Amino acid sequence: MSDDLFGGQGARTPETYDASAIEVLEGLEPVRRRPGMYIGGTDERALHHLASEVLDNAMDEAVAGHATRIEVTLGAGNRLTISDNGRGIPVDPHPKFPGKSALEVILTTLHSGGKFSDKAYATSGGLHGVGISVVNALSVDTEIEVARARELYRQRFSRGLPLGPLEKVGAAPNRRGTTVSFTPDIEIFHELKFKPARLYRLARSKAYLFAGVEIRWKCDPILITDDTPAEAVFQFPGGLSDHLREQLGTRECATAEFFRGMQEFPEGPNGLSLGRVEWAVAWPLWSDGSTSWYCNTIPTPDGGTHEAGLRAALTRGIRAFGELVGQKKAKDIQTDDIMSGCELMLSVFIRDPQFQSQTKDRLTSPEATRLVEAAMRDHFDHFLTDNMDRGKALLGHVLERMDERLRRRQEKEIKRKTATSGRRLRLPGKLTDCSSDDPEGTELFIVEGDSAGGSAKQARDRKTQAILPIRGKILNVASATSAKILANQEIADLIQAIGCGTRKDCNPDNLRYERIVIMTDADVDGAHIATLLMTFFFQEMPELVKRGHLYLAQPPLYRLVSGGKSVYAADDAAREALIAGPLRGKKVEVSRFKGLGEMNPQQLRETTMDPGKRSLIRITLPQEYEERAGVKDLVDRLMGTNPAHRFAFIQENAAQVDEDVIDA
Repeated sequence: MSDDLFGGQGARTPETYDASAIEVLEGLEPVRRRPGMYIGGTDERALHHLASEVLDNAMDEAVAGHATRIEVTLGAGNRLTISDNGRGIPVDPHPKFPGKSALEVILTTLHSGGKFSDKAYATSGGLHGVGISVVNALSVDTEIEVARARELYRQRFSRGLPLGPLEKVGAAPNRRGTTVSFTPDIEIFHELKFKPARLYRLARSKAYLFAGVEIRWKCDPILITDDTPAEAVFQFPGGLSDHLREQLGTRECATAEFFRGMQEFPEGPNGLSLGRVEWAVAWPLWSDGSTSWYCNTIPTPDGGTHEAGLRAALTRGIRAFGELVGQKKAKDIQTDDIMSGCELMLSVFIRDPQFQSQTKDRLTSPEATRLVEAAMRDHFDHFLTDNMDRGKALLGHVLERMDERLRRRQEKEIKRKTATSGRRLRLPGKLTDCSSDDPEGTELFIVEGDSAGGSAKQARDRKTQAILPIRGKILNVASATSAKILANQEIADLIQAIGCGTRKDCNPDNLRYERIVIMTDADVDGAHIATLLMTFFFQEMPELVKRGHLYLAQPPLYRLVSGGKSVYAADDAAREALIAGPLRGKKVEVSRFKGLGEMNPQQLRETTMDPGKRSLIRITLPQEYEERAGVKDLVDRLMGTNPAHRFAFIQENAAQVDEDVIDA
């Protein structure tokens, strides 16, 4: 064997495994090497997780009673600043790290902070002491200002390393608290930028979760491409009730009043509160709902033990009310009968919460189940019995859901068969299916992201339209092995929901829906996701595409408001045509939709999902063999494993892109 096979004479071979192969990562280097371990990846969701980490620290100060105001400012250069008027990060020397202030230790050392015991915070979202240090590690420039004891201190960092010692800037007699300014590192996040609309919603949701805080939002107007305001102040005395009322809008519900309340638990033996539970629940009649779970102001999208407590309280309460009014069928009510379609928000504050991972998507603290059920059960009983008409209206609504569930279970023949005919029909958990069993007239919308998925679920026709949200960009099947394709969960969910099999086993006669609609954001990322999905269908289910079952949704880019009326434009040309035509001479407000998640359900329904108003593009394959071969060659070149083909395509077509841009 040649010596240079593994790098030349003297190079270490794969068989060599000794102490020199063992790396020891120090300081914040593990964060930069493996950011996914700390923030879940390096995508847009992970980027905005950095903002959440800093904002959560400020919220912890507010919840602890030390801060009343938080300011969130997005400036040029993708720089985010979050400040509070709390106690300020300690700046005195740390006893275990000679020569370093407590501030520098917190910013540069994993698992350091004031939230490991109950001394500084009774309840908090920070648990592991990694949040602010991770933000520091993944930022190219971080500046911390602390105002304590009428003095102002400042220190700067880059990629986790201090650029100098902590400085005493001077007197600050009228200032207190912490200000964190940071710019995410392009080496980690590349071209990704903070989205003003997403940060605006994050700031507003935090204000809903704690009525005692005022949050001020400010953004450089040049960064805003939609109707997100450049400045706003959030303070909601009604907490979650205010949030739910806004989210319900004018929708009719099963009860005129929604179920809301708050329960504070007494102090424990150490003088600290055992916890607090706040909730708001409504049951819309004509649309699907959504669920929002929080712990110590941290969103937990996957629910958890606090969710289990709420489900138990509602189920037992509605069953007991049914027995009280003599409704014998009430004993058969299941949790999904009362939870299905409800609009629900639950927020808990508990000491030392436990989450499934650092991204805190799911609460696992066992005591949360008991606390939530104990807090809600009596309140729900009173909600039902204080007004018997209200209680009976909700019971009737739940019994209708139960009857629908039982009818589906008792049907002996399932018209929409899967490729595994004869076995029990299994569907992915994230799929929100339609109620019709006949595939004729039904549609499956494949939607980018949970936010857009939530809007689509509320906007859909429940009888004929099903929603399957996918998380970000799916696997590129054109450059992946069969084993990797089969192991991918997003693709497995797609195949399972569609039900017609893949490749040689693909049989469109077993298709569970008449139309498959790809619905993504009208931006570059959305186009990329749509391209990856079309590649999947072309390679894995070509017969489905050939028969014309695949479509692309066409959400509008613009909303134009004039005289209280709204019209929509698909693109720039349509916008200009409206302004030069029907809206000529009128005062027009133009807003640009950055993504589907920024549309409310009514807008999404009337522009993109309502068959009577929307536009769809049908994706098909040519009938002639030669033309189909040309399509396959194009897909292989642009989506395959050889990047040189993509580079050649860009070089060949770059001039045309320039001409299009100039013409536009």
